[in-house]
Amino acid sequence: MHFLDQAKIFLKSGAGGPGAVSFRREKYIEFGGPDGGNGGKGGDVVLVAVPGLNTLIDFRYAQHFKAKRGGHGMGKDRYGAGADDLVIEVPVGTQVLSEDKEEIIADFTKEGQRVVLLEGGMGGRGNASYKTSTNRAPRQHQPGEPGEEMWVWLRLKLLADVGLVGLPNAGKSTFINAVSNARAKVGAYAFTTLIPKLGVVRHKGREFVLADIPGLIEGAADGAGIGDRFLGHIERCRVLIHLIDISGLGETDPVEAMRVVDAELEAYGAGLEGKATLVALNKIDLADAELAAGFSDELKAAGADEVFPVSGATGEGIEELLDAVLSYLPDRTMTEQPGSLSSEEDGSSGEGEGESWSPI
Repeated sequence: MHFLDQAKIFLKSGAGGPGAVSFRREKYIEFGGPDGGNGGKGGDVVLVAVPGLNTLIDFRYAQHFKAKRGGHGMGKDRYGAGADDLVIEVPVGTQVLSEDKEEIIADFTKEGQRVVLLEGGMGGRGNASYKTSTNRAPRQHQPGEPGEEMWVWLRLKLLADVGLVGLPNAGKSTFINAVSNARAKVGAYAFTTLIPKLGVVRHKGREFVLADIPGLIEGAADGAGIGDRFLGHIERCRVLIHLIDISGLGETDPVEAMRVVDAELEAYGAGLEGKATLVALNKIDLADAELAAGFSDELKAAGADEVFPVSGATGEGIEELLDAVLSYLPDRTMTEQPGSLSSEEDGSSGEGEGESWSPI
């Protein structure tokens, strides 16, 4: 499935059906009178958040959505049928923005959430509704109200509890593969990760969603590299894990790496600059303990509250890092259901195992 997190679509609700002009004509009935019925209501445009979707790719092939109009009123006081609502399914985490992207019209954060975006037009009145004691043969009617229309942007923000950030080749894909059931591509070149990846982490009876986004480089806020467009997928995270390469294979030392990523988060805004962050020195299997301790002291002097030496390849130090992550989680995360069994209770053997899962 191709990943698409932005789409522009056109929406139009149904127009109301026109009212009828009709008079009753039956044999042996001298004064039949008006009997034109009212028109039916046009269909609404309704958006609903459904499980099992994690991309907006369907909106690449269909951008125009129009609800049906209401039925015409008819003689013998027959009312027009109301049109069915047009229901559009979107992934949980989708935001609906105005055409200029300045206003958030709707924000779908829960499964099953429904929003009527455009209301259908009311049906027009038939001439029977205009009959009075002084106007016994009215010929006026209403044509029905027109539907509403608008262009909107759909923007998907994947829902995750923990976000993973860092420079390219910091080992984020290896890390998420080690702690979750994700199957992210791993390669020894920059920007191996091109789209966000989600994985479910199970640790000490708890379960949470971890999001890995493409690496950031200096100038990402101005479009350098892949840019910062995928940072929106970690806006709702409770805590961020900042992975920093200690192996010396990268061109940036750990302190500079932390500064670059922090600067890009601050430039992006949206609350990321003040979000709780856990700094993890990755790839300690490629460095000695003395070097790791020295870099940890430098990172703390540069502003890091606590530094966790870890290795995504060997698993060293990961348990301590995940313990710290649990302290930032709510009583129940988005994947934890009331009464669900922990990994110890249901017989699962630990991280990276379990049933197939939906990322939403």
